[in-house]
Amino acid sequence: MSIRLIAKDLYRLHQEVERLETELAAAPMGRQEALQTKLRQARAERDRLRATLDGRKDSPHQTR
Repeated sequence: MSIRLIAKDLYRLHQEVERLETELAAAPMGRQEALQTKLRQARAERDRLRATLDGRKDSPHQTR
């Protein structure tokens, strides 16, 4: 996957995390558990992509 695609996915996940955080803050108690689960999953995916992107930027370009 190219750096550009990873960055696009990272941006999308960043937006999703922000949306879920806002939604969680305003959600009734009965819906908070489901939103917390979605938020935890989105954060994990965001962090994984961020680590991937950071690793790509830090590693020297390999030629084949």
